[in-house]
Amino acid sequence: MRDIQTVLEWWGGWAAQNNDSVDYSPIAAGFKGLLPATKRSRPSCSDDDGLIMNSVMVKLKQSNPYFHQLIIAYYVLRLPLRTLGNKQGISHNQVLKRLQSAEGFIDGCLAMAEITLEMDRYCQKENVYEPVKKRCVITKSNLLC
Repeated sequence: MRDIQTVLEWWGGWAAQNNDSVDYSPIAAGFKGLLPATKRSRPSCSDDDGLIMNSVMVKLKQSNPYFHQLIIAYYVLRLPLRTLGNKQGISHNQVLKRLQSAEGFIDGCLAMAEITLEMDRYCQKENVYEPVKKRCVITKSNLLC
């Protein structure tokens, strides 16, 4: 199971670096790694994953523009929950609930389309509970668990 919050954090880093503009690159090909970083960089995803996430964000914007703006503000612009709540006149708990709904929509879109991202191997949730082992007995007439 993928950790959608980590996926969105990495996508937010990618989108904040202006990689979401497909029309042209501000740095010529082959010279991107030669320039020193001017500010502290954020972890980001690959271009393929970023474009996939952008298409999912388009679906979210079509479905619920408010959720889209919330995801952009929190993951791309990195505004704190309390700041978002104060701007909207609601508590940060309400912002968190709405943010979780938006994250669920995005995770659901990726799951329904059966999309595997390159960053999935790094963004997996750990299973904290051991699976319960059931003991079953098979008889001639039925299965007893």
